[in-house]
Amino acid sequence: MAANTNLPNLAATPPAPEGTSRRSFLRTSAAVASGLAAMAASLAPLRELTDFGSVEEFLQKHYKELTPVEMEQALARIRREVEKQYGLRPHVRDLRPMDGVEFVYCLNLTRCIGCRKCVHACVAENNQSRIPEIQYIRVLKMPNGTFDMEKGDHHYATPTVPEKGFFYMPVQCHQCANPPCVKVCPVDATWQEKDGITVIDYDWCIGCRYCEAACPYFARRFNFAEPKIPKEHINPDMAYLGNRPRHKGVMEKCHFCIQRTRAGKYPACLEVCPTGARKFGNILDPTSEVSHILRNKRVFVLKEEVGTLPRFYYYFDV
Repeated sequence: MAANTNLPNLAATPPAPEGTSRRSFLRTSAAVASGLAAMAASLAPLRELTDFGSVEEFLQKHYKELTPVEMEQALARIRREVEKQYGLRPHVRDLRPMDGVEFVYCLNLTRCIGCRKCVHACVAENNQSRIPEIQYIRVLKMPNGTFDMEKGDHHYATPTVPEKGFFYMPVQCHQCANPPCVKVCPVDATWQEKDGITVIDYDWCIGCRYCEAACPYFARRFNFAEPKIPKEHINPDMAYLGNRPRHKGVMEKCHFCIQRTRAGKYPACLEVCPTGARKFGNILDPTSEVSHILRNKRVFVLKEEVGTLPRFYYYFDV
């Protein structure tokens, strides 16, 4: 953020005009000193910030208010901070939604084998903290013939998968068309964009966790501690609203790999799936694979009764 050169120079005591008494001069000097002390006191908390990378980041405007010049300054700041912390120069972009695109995800539960490769690919692609561990995707191990998510086990550690008598259900952000997380945010730090992706301005999030409580899919993650990622594991291809490094005290979640999908690529979780269980595309394109699935498969969404209108669909091969 550029320094404001229009601020008054409070450090310069105005010269006493000719004929001014010593008493009035001292009174003026005392007022200036008092003003300096008040300013120093007001800025003291900024010098003690630990949950933000810099005062510049703390004072930055909301994403929606940034001019192109200010956005470039923000991207430059992120590049400097990443280079300083991790010793590499990242490629950070502000990727906007494409016209005529609304993303949806379809997942074939018949094909999912519970290998969790999607989980690990997501962690690597999106610069998620290793210590403490952050994971956007949970894979639930469910007994055949049941559908109680509350009894699903996402801590399973069977030596081989799939295990007989069970099926596996990956759960992540459903990019709802009626997102309750957006409605409860008191500072507009999270919102839905026109391509269907709900994003977070990490510099604007105050960490109240209202969105986490509102989400019926347990899709949001809070950074209780400063995220730690080994330098050799940092993904340098970053997006401002996506996988750039986050700080302690802010929320994060799946954003459909915004740094990839808005550049014409598939999400990392889809590319690594060994069985082709994951499908992703533009629902507004009638020739897309996801459009074909929605027309021809008996798809369903989780917790339909809560009215969130997810853009994440499940189906079985029957």
